[in-house]
Amino acid sequence: MITPDSPIHMKLWEEDRKVRYLRLLVDLTRQLIAQGQMSGDDARASVRLIRRVALTFFPDKAETFDMIYAPRFQRLLDEVYGPPSDPK
Repeated sequence: MITPDSPIHMKLWEEDRKVRYLRLLVDLTRQLIAQGQMSGDDARASVRLIRRVALTFFPDKAETFDMIYAPRFQRLLDEVYGPPSDPK
């Protein structure tokens, strides 16, 4: 039986807290990008920061972030700021 003070309960609670916090950061960042009030460079830097936070919380989930969140952010960035320029 899992009790409120059991280690498994605490671990599940902590993971749920991290997931909710990450979801909040992603949603807020997407809203800020959609408003278009920051530069494209700042918007892309924000996405990189969100990825670092996600990997701090879930170090073994880089591939998951790249499959789920990265394409969503990229579509939004392209929509608001256009595709990134090719520095040649």
